[in-house]
Amino acid sequence: MNTEASSCGGVLAAERRLPLESVRVWPLAERRSLSRLTDILISPDADVGPVAPVLESALDEAAEKIRAARSRGASVMLIYGAHLIKNGLMDVVIRLLEGGWVTHLATNGAGTIHDWELAYLGRTEESVRAHVVEGCFGTWDETGRYLHLALMAGAVRGEGWGRSLGRFIVEDGVELPPVGELEAAIRREPRHPLAGARAELLQAMVRHGLGGGRVEVRHQYKEHSLLARAFLSGVPFTVHPGIGYDIIATHPWFNGAVLGRAGGWDFAAFGASVDRLDGGVVLSVGSAIMGPQVFEKSLSCVNNLRRQSGRPRVEGHTIFVVDLQDGGGWDWSKGEPPKEHPAYYLRFCKSYVRMGGTMRYVQCDNRVFLLSLWRRLRAWSDGAGHSGSAGVGGKEACA
Repeated sequence: MNTEASSCGGVLAAERRLPLESVRVWPLAERRSLSRLTDILISPDADVGPVAPVLESALDEAAEKIRAARSRGASVMLIYGAHLIKNGLMDVVIRLLEGGWVTHLATNGAGTIHDWELAYLGRTEESVRAHVVEGCFGTWDETGRYLHLALMAGAVRGEGWGRSLGRFIVEDGVELPPVGELEAAIRREPRHPLAGARAELLQAMVRHGLGGGRVEVRHQYKEHSLLARAFLSGVPFTVHPGIGYDIIATHPWFNGAVLGRAGGWDFAAFGASVDRLDGGVVLSVGSAIMGPQVFEKSLSCVNNLRRQSGRPRVEGHTIFVVDLQDGGGWDWSKGEPPKEHPAYYLRFCKSYVRMGGTMRYVQCDNRVFLLSLWRRLRAWSDGAGHSGSAGVGGKEACA
């Protein structure tokens, strides 16, 4: 229980807080996971079948814009939701990274949780409906413990969420500093920019009985991890979480300060890529809330700083928004709909169409879009022009 003084000098009623540190957790291996890596993983060479002409045109434009962006050194940012991972597109995106076509990856907390669980155990996802009722949704020991540990250890190196967790996967764990060394550093440099990060790690180590030294965590399937591949490639990977959004909040290690610090640093790194977006490309794939909300604030920050230094605002960029929804029955090439139109409330379109440059909405399954895009870019890399997406027979993949 906590009490706090009111502005009149009295004492308010105690503020009640749920004792989250007492939440019970179970071994991740005991969870009945709904998705296995061996079942969901899509080959970059998979055939998507025929697609509608309108999608062919959008894919041609996206590929041409990306090629032009990379030729001038502009950013190509892939902002995605967690379903990209659950749909098994990791190897496709890895090919885009290896080809230099994508220069920045950004996702939400869930996007990294699924990535990490697949790298660690080879399976992910659970029944939300069944597990919330039983009080065991997200209460899996290793997921909450190791993600927090990776972020806390990364923070004392000045690393954000994406880089910390990517390193943790690549290096199969982490080397923790001795408790005494952390205590001495805090006392010696209480005003150091990393003093807070050191204190969070120290408190966690003491509370959970961790000494300094190696914490080994094997990741059997890390070759399919976007976090790991981005870390190895030096490609910025930023994570944009919400406090209480993700299953790591249902864990006794939960620490909002740790998540906020990591996400805050990643927001600044996201902005550095936005600052190189003139003539560049944004691919927002299945991110209905995080992508547009983070992008609009970041773009405003970049234009604010540019204005102060006498630089022109970001311009010439193209945004491709990919989602399964029909766009609210609105032609987004006409711009923003009026408030009376239901489509006005589709954040994933409305925010992006306000961001200058050109916005294209593509109603499509993310598997079809990214596979078809990769096929075009690969063909250009091979010097053969693009070969289209036609398959043999079957229904058109996207309207």
